[in-house]
Amino acid sequence: MEPSKGLEYLQKGKFEEAAKSLESMIEADPVNPVHYINFGNLLSAVHEHEKAIQFFDKALSLDENAVAAYYGAGIACYHLEEFSKSAKLFQEAIKGGLQDSDTHFMTGMSFVSLGENKLAFPYLMRAIELNEQDHEALFQFGLCQARTGDIESASTTFEKVVERDETHADAWYNLGVTYSYFDKNVEALKAFQKALDIQPDHYLAGNGKRNIESKNTNH
Repeated sequence: MEPSKGLEYLQKGKFEEAAKSLESMIEADPVNPVHYINFGNLLSAVHEHEKAIQFFDKALSLDENAVAAYYGAGIACYHLEEFSKSAKLFQEAIKGGLQDSDTHFMTGMSFVSLGENKLAFPYLMRAIELNEQDHEALFQFGLCQARTGDIESASTTFEKVVERDETHADAWYNLGVTYSYFDKNVEALKAFQKALDIQPDHYLAGNGKRNIESKNTNH
């Protein structure tokens, strides 16, 4: 089997063929960190995250500057909910030169998962700067702004999210929350309704809508 087929199989989701091919690559060239990174990515793809980390560690033992191994290990740790580790690994990847939007986003999300919203802030902001089309990064940035008490900025961010992606139910819901915070009840009601139009079982939006309606009836 052609060793170079490994990645091709992985991209096509042919995991067994990919494993065989990547194994033969490791046997043929056991000191090449790239093969271990690819095998780690394969294991992560089939949710074998703990095993994957062993392959990323092996790659780093061969080349401590293998940034793709830091990133891959970060993803595996994130899936294992080891968020302190994943944050450190993603930071190492960034330090090593992996300056893409995704790595910054995942660093931010690791800090969000640790409840460290202020630490998440610059990474999510950078993710947005690097990829303006990443609506999810923008949404998470808005949540960070809200959690750190900047409701006004959060409201503006959520407005941007729904402008770019009208079907983002959670962004409409959170926009509704920020509107009701400033007693903009008409706008809040519309935003909650919009979330419910997109996702009829959106419990929180339903709740928000009922709260405003009962406020209106009690006035």
